[in-house]
Amino acid sequence: MRQIVLDTETTGLEVALDHRIIEIGGVEIIDRRLTGRHYHQYLQPDRAIDAGALEVHGISSEFLADKPRFADIVDEFLAFIEGAELIIHNAAFDVAFIDHELRLCKANTRTDLSCELVTDSLAVARKKFPGQRNSLDALCRRLSVDNTRRKLHGALLDAEILADVYLLMTGGQSALLLESALDSEADNSAAAQAVNLVTHEDLPVVTATLEEIQAHGAWLARLAEKGESGCVWSNLQLDQH
Repeated sequence: MRQIVLDTETTGLEVALDHRIIEIGGVEIIDRRLTGRHYHQYLQPDRAIDAGALEVHGISSEFLADKPRFADIVDEFLAFIEGAELIIHNAAFDVAFIDHELRLCKANTRTDLSCELVTDSLAVARKKFPGQRNSLDALCRRLSVDNTRRKLHGALLDAEILADVYLLMTGGQSALLLESALDSEADNSAAAQAVNLVTHEDLPVVTATLEEIQAHGAWLARLAEKGESGCVWSNLQLDQH
């Protein structure tokens, strides 16, 4: 199945206040492999950017001044997501903004009509890790995904990181086998350490006394009298220490 991991950056948090998308980034996955194909675009929002949003993504109005508007790229964007499953962290937020942009440019469609399915990776994370923090940064730490390049939010970078996180979260049987292998390796390591402790520890040596050696000899003599001189014990010698 074709999947698109998608992220957006915006001028603010509320569609109701006519905030707009200023960056879209998406990466393509086919059969659980990143294909290297991606979509990325900065957008001119025709409005000011909230100070709080600027602190999060660092994208200024001056930087966006010469960028295209959503209406200019809507066709290529819809072609990129057409028929795919969209994977978005906190999908309701991004989908609301995309649908707002589609309405403004009179595209006569919605996000859910343009793609096959929308999957909220935040909901997936909350189900897999209930009661824990499930922000993208928290998931990166939990799943050992490198996010050191993520000084500020950026749509394409966040989409790339989310793709790695999502594939690890939804590994299914592969993830279970990996966990089992790691557990087995840990068990084997512990067992090996136990064997080493026994192997290298100085074990006590108990030697026979003179009386015990004499008694053993008498017992072998009795066996010989009974015609059992070929007994294996007759070939062993006991040393007294």
